Amino acid sequence: MASATAKQPAKAASKAASGGTGGSAGGAPAMPLASPLMGGLNKKKKPFLGMAAPLGYVPGLGRGATGFTTRSDIGPARDANDPVDDRHAPPGKRTVGDQMKKNQEEDEEDLNDTNYDEFNGYAGSLFSSGPYEKDDEEADAIYAALDKRMDERRKERRELREKEEIEKYRMERPKIQQQFSDLKRKLAEVTEDEWLSIPEVGDARNKRQRNPRHEKLTPVPDSFFAKHLQTGENHTSVDPLQGQFAGLATPFPGGLNTPYPGGMTPEAGELDMRKIGQARNTLMDMRLSQVSDSVSGQTVVDPKGYLTDLNSMIPTHGGDISDIKKARLLLKSVRETNPHHPPAWIASARLEEVTGKLQVARNLIMKGTEMCPKSEDVWLEAARLQPGDTAKAVVAQAVRHLPQSVRIYIRAAELETDIRAKKRVLRKALENVSKSVRLWKIAVELEEPEDARIMLSRAVECCPTSVELWLALARLETYENARRVLNKARENIPTDRHIWITAAKLEEANGNTQMVEKIIDRAITSLRANGVEINREQWIQDAEECDKAGSVATCQAVIRAVIGIGIEEEDCKHTWMEDADSCVAHGALECARAIYAHALQVFPSKKSVWLRAAYFEKNHGTRESLEALLQRAVAHCPKAEVLWLMGAKSKWLAGDVPAARSILALAFQANPNSEEIWLAAVKLESENNEYERARRLLAKARSSAPTARVFMKSVRLEWVLGNIDAAHELCTEALKHYEDFPKLWMMRGQIEEQSENIDKAREAYNQGLKKCPHSMSLWLLLSRLEERVGQLTRARAILEKARLKNPQTPEIWLESVRLEYRAGLKNISNTLMAKALQECPNSGILWAEAVFLEARPQRKTKSVDALKKCEHDPHVLLAVAKLFWSERKITKAREWFLRTVKIEPDLGDAWAFFYKFELQHGTEEQQQEVKKRCENAEPRHGELWCAESKHVLNWQKNIGEILVLVASKIKNTF
Repeated sequence: MASATAKQPAKAASKAASGGTGGSAGGAPAMPLASPLMGGLNKKKKPFLGMAAPLGYVPGLGRGATGFTTRSDIGPARDANDPVDDRHAPPGKRTVGDQMKKNQEEDEEDLNDTNYDEFNGYAGSLFSSGPYEKDDEEADAIYAALDKRMDERRKERRELREKEEIEKYRMERPKIQQQFSDLKRKLAEVTEDEWLSIPEVGDARNKRQRNPRHEKLTPVPDSFFAKHLQTGENHTSVDPLQGQFAGLATPFPGGLNTPYPGGMTPEAGELDMRKIGQARNTLMDMRLSQVSDSVSGQTVVDPKGYLTDLNSMIPTHGGDISDIKKARLLLKSVRETNPHHPPAWIASARLEEVTGKLQVARNLIMKGTEMCPKSEDVWLEAARLQPGDTAKAVVAQAVRHLPQSVRIYIRAAELETDIRAKKRVLRKALENVSKSVRLWKIAVELEEPEDARIMLSRAVECCPTSVELWLALARLETYENARRVLNKARENIPTDRHIWITAAKLEEANGNTQMVEKIIDRAITSLRANGVEINREQWIQDAEECDKAGSVATCQAVIRAVIGIGIEEEDCKHTWMEDADSCVAHGALECARAIYAHALQVFPSKKSVWLRAAYFEKNHGTRESLEALLQRAVAHCPKAEVLWLMGAKSKWLAGDVPAARSILALAFQANPNSEEIWLAAVKLESENNEYERARRLLAKARSSAPTARVFMKSVRLEWVLGNIDAAHELCTEALKHYEDFPKLWMMRGQIEEQSENIDKAREAYNQGLKKCPHSMSLWLLLSRLEERVGQLTRARAILEKARLKNPQTPEIWLESVRLEYRAGLKNISNTLMAKALQECPNSGILWAEAVFLEARPQRKTKSVDALKKCEHDPHVLLAVAKLFWSERKITKAREWFLRTVKIEPDLGDAWAFFYKFELQHGTEEQQQEVKKRCENAEPRHGELWCAESKHVLNWQKNIGEILVLVASKIKNTF
C-alpha cells in the first residue's frame, strides 16, 4: 500500500515532464502552464460548481477539518454535580445537574409505554395540558401538605449534610478572592514607608506612542509649482522598448503621442500663477459680496472675519430638504397654472429667502412684478428683498404702475435716510393721493410746528372727516383759532364726541371753567339729536383720560353728565360704588371723587355711601378734605357714630385735641349714652395723659351707660396706672353684673398672677371657665399657668378637657401640640398634630405649625400640602414665606410676605416677621416702607402681636413702636 502511494507522485512528475509540447531539444526550459499564450484558453469547468450540497454534507469532514470547537459545542464548564451559586436553593435545584434535569423534564414529558408503571402510572403528569379545575387545586394542596410534612422530618439532617458538602466543595475549589484573603489581611501590617517604596507602574509603550504628534502638512507656495513646471521638461522622448511592449503607441485619442490635447502639450509650461491668484481673490470677493448683501442693504458679515462667520451662510430654515423641494415644486406649479396670481410669486420668493437663496428670491419676485404689475403686495415684497439703491429703483417703478398706492409711497419714504428726501417723497405722494389721512399724519410728524400747522390746515380741507387731523390742528392753533377750528370740525363731523370733549378741555385750559359744563351738556344733546348712542363706559374712559391729562373740571363734568345714563334706579348705588372703585384702580382719583359727590347728592342719608367717601378721602385725599366731608356727613347722618369718631380721630391725629373734644361733645348730644363715644372720649383723654378726666368720664359712663366694655376699660385704666387694688375692686364689682363676660375673668386672673397669687389666679380662671366654658383664651391661660408652675400633667388634662368641651377648635389643638414640643416630647407632638389635622383639616394655624414640626427636607412637601388645603389662609402664606427665608431665597420670601400682608393686613405677626426680614435682608427704604404700611393698616390681631400690644407696660406705645418691639423678640429658630 505504501509502495502504491509512492508511485503516484512519480507518475505525475514524469507526465508533467514529457507531456504538453512534445519535448524540447537541447534541454530547453519548458513553458510554464501560466504562459501568456494560454491566457485566452479556459479550463474545463467542474460539474459540481453551482449545485446544491448533498443532504448531510459537512465541508472538510473527509480530511478531518471539522471547524473550531466552542463552549457551546462542549457544554458548560462546571460539572453536573457542582453546587449552583444560590446557596439557599430549595431541594432539587442545588446542583447544575438538578437544574438541567428539571429543565429537560419541563420541556418534554415521556409518555412512552416504557415509562408506565401498573401501580404508579406515568412518571410525569398525563393531564398537564388539560384544564386546571378546583378539585385539582384541592388535591394538589393535600399532596403538597403531605410532601411538606414528609420533608420536614428529614429537613435538619438534609440541610446539615448539604451544608457540609458545600463547605467541603468550597475548601477544595476556593474562589480567587478567597485565595488572596490572607495576603489582603497582611496589607494592614505594611508601613507607610514600605507602601511609598513600591515602584510605580511605568508606561511600556515606545516614545512615539507615548507622545503622539499630529502629521504636519505645509501648503506648497505657488512659486514652487512655477519653477518646476519650467524645469520639468527633461523626458520628451519615449523608449522604443516601452513603446513596443507598454502600449504607449496606441492609435486611440488621448495617448501621449497623439495630436490631441494631452498631458505633455507645449502650453503646459506657460501657466501664469499670478492670474490664478487674482482669480482666487475675485472668487473670494464674489462670495463675500453675496453674504454681505442682505435684504436691507446692510452688511451682516464682517469680511475680515469671514472664516469665523461662515455659519451665516447656512440656511436658517427648520424644514426638511424633501419638504422644501415639494414646496418649491408646488409653488412652481401654481405659478405656471396662474402666472397672474400675486401670492404665488410672494410665497416662492419667501421660500427661497428662507432657504438662503436670496438672489433666486430676488429674481423670482422681479419676474412676479412683470407678471402682476398692478399688485401692491408684490411690489412691496420686491422692495423688501432688494438692497438699498435697487429697492429705491423698484419703488420708483412701482409708483409708475400704481400712482395711487399709499403703502408704496410710505415704503419709498422709509427707504430715504435724509429728512429732506423723506419730506420730498411725502409731498409728491400727497399731490397724487391727497385724501390719505395716513400720509398727512406721517408728513405732519416730520414738520416743525409752524409748517405742521399750515399742512394741517390743508389736510383738513382734503380730509374733512378725519377727527385726528382736526384735533391736531386745534392743538397747534391759538385759543381763538382753535375754537373756530373745533366749530368747523363739529360742522363736518357732528357725530364724534372727542371734538366736544376737546372743546371743553380747551375752555378749561384757558380758565373758562363755567363753559365746560355747558359744552358737555350741549354735546350730549347734539349727539343724541344726530342719532348717536351715548355709551356710558366710553364716556367714563374719556373722563379718566381727562383726569390723567389734568383737566379736572372736564372730567367731573363728563362724570356728572353720563353717570346716570342707562342705569335702573334700584341699581344706582351699587353701580356707582363699583365705578368709583374702578376709577381708583385706574388711578383716576378725580373721577372717583366726582362719582362719590354725585352719589352723596342723590343719597344724602345713606351712611354706607358717606363711609365709602370718607375712607376714599382718608386714603387718597388730604386731611382738610376728609374733615370737610365728615362735617357734611354728620350733618346728614347724626346717628352714625363711626362718622363722629372718624372726625374726632382726624382732629386728634392732627394734634387738635380741643377740636376732637368738641366733636365728641356734639356726638354725645346726637347719641346720648353711646358706648362707642364714651370709650372714644376716655381713650382721647388717656392718650393725652388726662387720667383724672378719663376716670371721671368712666365713672359717669358706668352710672349712665353701664356696659361690660365700660367696666373692662375702667379696670384696665386703673391696672395700667398701677392702682392694683382699685382695679381688683372694680373687677369684682363688674363680675357681679357681668359674670358671663370672659375678658373680666381673664383680667382678674392676670392681675392675681402679676401679684404672684397663683392659687387665686387659678381660682379666677376656673370660675371663669364655669361661667364661660367656650372661651378659648381662658383655657389657654389656665393651661399656661399650670405649665409655668411645673404641673405638665395638669396642663395636659386641662387642654384635653377643653378639647372635649370645644371639639374642632384649632387653638386648643395647637396649644396641646406646643405643650408637648416645649416639654421635649417631639414624637407625641407629631402624633397630636396628625390627630389635629384629621379633626380640623382646613385650619391654617395648624398647617403652619405642621410645616415647621417636620425635618428640613420634608418641610417643602408639607408646605405644598398646606397650600392645597388652605390656599388663601394668611398663616399658611406666612409659613411659606418663613420657609423661603430659612432657605435664603430672599426674592421669593419677600413676594410671599407681600402676599400675606395684602390678604390679611390685620395680622400683626405677619407685619412683624416681614419687618424682621427686611431688617436682615432689605434696605433702609424697604424697612421704612414696611413700617409705614403697617402703621396705615393698624393691625390688632396675631399671637405675638397681642402679647406685646396688650401688655400693661406697652399701653401707650404706637403701632410703629410695637412693630419694632415684636420684631426684636422674634428669633430665627425656624
